[in-house]
Amino acid sequence: MSEPSILVVEDEPDIAALYAGFLEEQYAVDVAETAAEAIDRVDAAVDVVLLDRRLPDGSGDDVLAHIREEGYDCRVAMVTAVEPDFDIIDMGFDLYLTKPVSRSKLLAAIDTLLTRSEYDDLVREAAALASKRAVLSSQKPAAQREGNEAYAELVERLEDLDADIDDLGESLSTDDYRAMFRDLGEA
Repeated sequence: MSEPSILVVEDEPDIAALYAGFLEEQYAVDVAETAAEAIDRVDAAVDVVLLDRRLPDGSGDDVLAHIREEGYDCRVAMVTAVEPDFDIIDMGFDLYLTKPVSRSKLLAAIDTLLTRSEYDDLVREAAALASKRAVLSSQKPAAQREGNEAYAELVERLEDLDADIDDLGESLSTDDYRAMFRDLGEA
């Protein structure tokens, strides 16, 4: 089996080189410094995209939309200095990491995303929503979360998915379950 392919989309050359250095021993790594480069380089062979939200020629949000519109089955982690807000709820990423990101946190994120890739869409959606809930819970006060309709819908959808997964009898080992829903803030 070939090593997983990681696309790092980062406009700061030093940070891009740092991330690539963290990952090169275990993964096939490619780097794009602009939204246009990212759109040209992402394809069905990419397993994970580490995507900055602010790029010199556009938004990482647009790159993410392109990835999902094209139907690429890769996992996407937003790795950005942009503090998360409720707008992330409707975005199609799998993890949200706020810079600065340590080597251990980046490697844990890749491990989590690759583990999620092994499971069906239902479990992956639940894991992505759980990640969004965790990010917003750590960044937004309870009063703001409770008063936000999109957040309430996220929580309701996650509860529905949990029930559906229970009904299906989806069998995850304890280690895989922990890897799927790991709180990367601790990594």
